[in-house]
Amino acid sequence: MAVVEKQKTNNPVGKSVPRNDVLEKVTGTAIYTDDIQFGPGLLHCRVVRSPYPHALIKKIDVSKALKLPGVKGVVTGDDFDEYIGLYLKDRHLFARGKVRFVGEPVAAVAATTEEIAEAAVELVEVEYEELEPVLDPEFGAQPGAPLIHPDLGSYERPNFIFPVAGTNISNHFKIRKGDTEAAWPQCAAIVEHTFRVPHVQHVPIEPHVAVAKMEENGQMTLWASTQSPFAQRALLAKTLHIPESDFRVIAPTIGGGFGCKAGVTMESIPCAVAMKFKGHPIKLRLTREEEFYTNFVRQGLVIHLKVGCDKDGNLLAFENRMYWDGGAYTEYGVNVTRAGGYSSTGPYDIPNVKTDSMCVYTNHPVGGAYRGFGMAELHTGVDQVMDMLAEKIGMDPVEFHKRNCVQGGDVLATGMVIHDVGIKECIDKVAQALDWGVKEPPSSPNKLRGKGIALAWKAPAMPPNAGSSALVKMNADGTVTVSVGGQEIGQGTFTAMAQIAAETLGVPYESVKVSGPIDTRYSPYEWQTVASRLTWSMGNAVRNAALDAKKKVLDMVAEAWNEDPKDLDIKDGYVISYKTEESISIKDIVVYGLPKPNDQGWIGGPVVGAGSFMPTYVTGLDAETGQGDRAVVHYTTGAEGVEIEVDKETGRITILRAACSFDVGKAINPALVKQQMEGGFVQGLSSALFEGMQLVGGVTRNPSFVDYRIATAADVPPEIDTFIVEHAQDDGPFGARGIGEHPLVPSIAAVAAALHDATGLRITNPPFSAEKVYLALLDAGLVE
Repeated sequence: MAVVEKQKTNNPVGKSVPRNDVLEKVTGTAIYTDDIQFGPGLLHCRVVRSPYPHALIKKIDVSKALKLPGVKGVVTGDDFDEYIGLYLKDRHLFARGKVRFVGEPVAAVAATTEEIAEAAVELVEVEYEELEPVLDPEFGAQPGAPLIHPDLGSYERPNFIFPVAGTNISNHFKIRKGDTEAAWPQCAAIVEHTFRVPHVQHVPIEPHVAVAKMEENGQMTLWASTQSPFAQRALLAKTLHIPESDFRVIAPTIGGGFGCKAGVTMESIPCAVAMKFKGHPIKLRLTREEEFYTNFVRQGLVIHLKVGCDKDGNLLAFENRMYWDGGAYTEYGVNVTRAGGYSSTGPYDIPNVKTDSMCVYTNHPVGGAYRGFGMAELHTGVDQVMDMLAEKIGMDPVEFHKRNCVQGGDVLATGMVIHDVGIKECIDKVAQALDWGVKEPPSSPNKLRGKGIALAWKAPAMPPNAGSSALVKMNADGTVTVSVGGQEIGQGTFTAMAQIAAETLGVPYESVKVSGPIDTRYSPYEWQTVASRLTWSMGNAVRNAALDAKKKVLDMVAEAWNEDPKDLDIKDGYVISYKTEESISIKDIVVYGLPKPNDQGWIGGPVVGAGSFMPTYVTGLDAETGQGDRAVVHYTTGAEGVEIEVDKETGRITILRAACSFDVGKAINPALVKQQMEGGFVQGLSSALFEGMQLVGGVTRNPSFVDYRIATAADVPPEIDTFIVEHAQDDGPFGARGIGEHPLVPSIAAVAAALHDATGLRITNPPFSAEKVYLALLDAGLVE
């Protein structure tokens, strides 16, 4: 069926686009902050978006839009034919010939004001021919399902992504360890269950916003709210045929990311438009509604699990079949699927494993990076089946977890031997904090009370050669400037980098400043601010840069004092000699050097240290078995537990207290580590109790905070106990590894276990809303 669609809105709910940057109005003239920063030549961009989940584009007519006063031009897919994508190049900047999800960019309008651009969008006429959509990943993976990407087999990809040409499976990651079929008859207890985890949104406080400007000489500058300035430069420069040295990304401190500002999403649009209007900055900002469904979402998951143990509770066999709802484009989703595959057992030692982790194209919003990178979805199923199996074998869950959790030296499902981990200590600390084994009475007769515990692990999901670099500049006043390429998104990474530099150099922390904003023209390279890797990877680069600077200072002073550098050190900003007990402040000498005796010249000069780090030991995995020497750089492991009450009259869950413990290797800043545990738990709690995108026929029905509920301060338990465990990481700075994502990972499963303990019911698919819980209680006859 062909339909002429007059594009009336940028979103299904038809919201207007108000300006939020007006300073004042004088005699009817608005003064905008944009004009102050970018000048009067700034043009505003709005996007024509698909109203259909799957359709052919038969015709685009922009003539009416171009006649609107203030409109400077319209850009469509006919202007750009290159593909873009981080791990799989499967997406055009604008739809070409076909749309694959509601909200996909079809065209972009540039105008003198945002209001005019929005009005012009309504004048663009697009003729579509609807196609059958794929709205379930398990259906989409079957033979005969409508093909969303017929050209999948020709898409560019790295060698660790395994698409299945002629299907909707854009990555199929397999694990084959031992023999599961032979192990099942040996099991005293077996549990099988299917779980469904919904899509959720990142909902950062600050929506996506970007401004791009191409100069007459062809140089491009992009100002973006981004976690990935260097990755954006590389991807966009290649796609737009701009030399990377002529593409600059400036990334100020951003108002929350959680993964949705990783890679490239809407930033490509103002860049594309800027190429048509050289000399004009082009601004695009997403409305809150657009933020919900036009950018990355956490992809949904259907996970089929089977697990068995012997009569003593020792795990023997495990099968995991995952269908990840990657959405219309899976440039990032394919790596989420890979991470889910190599971590598919959770932090459990199992001798026989069979895993099939499949990323499936659907006509849903695009799945991308989300805090936890697939681990929260995975653990929602894995930890629950372990809780079920413990119950079936008649064993306490804490005892069961401790019996089966991974320990240093264990051979994982991929064949990798895991490093030392402190997960057993984490379990003990959480159990003790919750008074595990003590059944507390509910606070009133209409309440039910229960406790639950769940485990977690996560590795940095990244290419094997993701690198970091840093510069350490010593200043004449004794201060130190650290330059890095990683982004501060509220996780405290600049604080940790300053601490690492100060500790390595031997100067007070207060004297170290980390420079910003990140600017790819001047900042040292960093792959991306993702994967909970900055403390470890960028921290190593900062430490190496600080060691380089320190060596230069000590070599200079050693020459001036005629001493061995090994006898010198820097303490509290002073170079000291352990041999002669001489000392000298680093002030001035780190810039101006030291004079040689008898006025015979000078030694030294401005001190700048450079450092880099890249892991060199991650190996490839066999495409059919998933086996290899080292699948990942390391795992951070931990445990979480909650005590809850369920109101039988409403179904509402109240979290009474929570406990979190993670082995972080070494806590560079214990206060920040604890804050990450608290914040991650609350975000996980939010997805456990409230969050879920309501997708009906490919349309997001709740694209606003009116209908999409997130946790607030009122939902946070009065007690969140946090415990740091430290088993040093051999290649981490001072033994540290990341903790940013991990506390979110086990929250859903912990709440599910507590819900079962309280009610005796298995309500397995989040969110565990009051309505869902009440109806389950009603069906079970637990309420009248």
